[in-house]
Amino acid sequence: MSVVENSKIDRILAVDDTRDNLILVQTILESEGYEIDLVTDGIKALQQVEKSPPDLILLDVMMPGMDGYEVTRRIRKNPALSYIPILLITAFHESSVVEGLDAGADDFIRKPFDTDELLARVRSLLRLKHSLDEQQKMARQREDFVSRLTHDLRTPLVAADRMLNLFELETFCKISPEMKQAIAVMIRSNQNLMQMVNTLLEVYRFEAGKKTLNYESCNLREIAQEVVSELSPLTSEKGLTLKIDIRELDSLSKNAGVVMGDQLELRRVLNNLIANAIKFTDTGGITIRISEISAANNKQDLVKIEVEDTGYGIAPEDQATVFERFRQGRNKRSGSGLGLHLSRRIVEAHDGTIEVTSELGKGSLFTVQIPKRT
Repeated sequence: MSVVENSKIDRILAVDDTRDNLILVQTILESEGYEIDLVTDGIKALQQVEKSPPDLILLDVMMPGMDGYEVTRRIRKNPALSYIPILLITAFHESSVVEGLDAGADDFIRKPFDTDELLARVRSLLRLKHSLDEQQKMARQREDFVSRLTHDLRTPLVAADRMLNLFELETFCKISPEMKQAIAVMIRSNQNLMQMVNTLLEVYRFEAGKKTLNYESCNLREIAQEVVSELSPLTSEKGLTLKIDIRELDSLSKNAGVVMGDQLELRRVLNNLIANAIKFTDTGGITIRISEISAANNKQDLVKIEVEDTGYGIAPEDQATVFERFRQGRNKRSGSGLGLHLSRRIVEAHDGTIEVTSELGKGSLFTVQIPKRT
């Protein structure tokens, strides 16, 4: 059987403190076309893995100094390493399969082993490795495609927004009231699409690990008041009330409601939650409450933000998945399903939590808790 996958020869690291055992494994595997590296102890194995990660590790369990279980645990705990299958080999029947698998090994074979069995297990683990590598490659390609697509979409959207605003201002010529109304609709639609593109880009930045948070002192009370001021025209159009309740903060210190975080991202969370509440509320209103929770057991104090509406509410079966990516609600006004997912990613990046409680026909309550860390 060929061991070449996409023109790449699989490289296997064999680890055993007995030189004769290493030569035997090398002879068997090289005859099948694999490339073999040999080391005689656990420390050298870890150094070799970090220097040049192999496609598979054949690891003897009983070695002086550091046994195979400990080598396996250290490899699995190294965040810098991609997944490498580990096949543990032992000559002792009392060696614990459970301990090896719990340490992170993928398979177990006993000495003296049958050559065909060894080769079959090697092929099986390499197939697993190739499959996972291919999945990761496809995920990276998808993330790169989405990133490029969103960047490319932003350019014409920005240009269109500027041109539409010039039309609305009658820069080129006088236009009728009906045309102004049509242009205003186009501007809103273009801005909604721009927001969707920006949200999609931010989601993939988080998921690709390319998002960097800029920590600074953030006054959540002030941020909430700014967002409410910006969104109040929407509530006025619908005849809704929009208010902030900060009575609990007023009784505390001047640093009440202040956290260390990324101001732009936390503002995005508040904007998403409040805008969603307005979208799904036709009567009544939206209330934003900000308070602090004193932590016990030497844990950090928290700032709690609650966004409560009197809207349609969320069905019980949808509440468990409302923060998942592309999970659209059943309401006809539901958007792309990215806003709440991005909000959760931002909150969790700040070591916080976000939850929802809701009842159909009675509204929803979104609760965010962020550690102060000031």
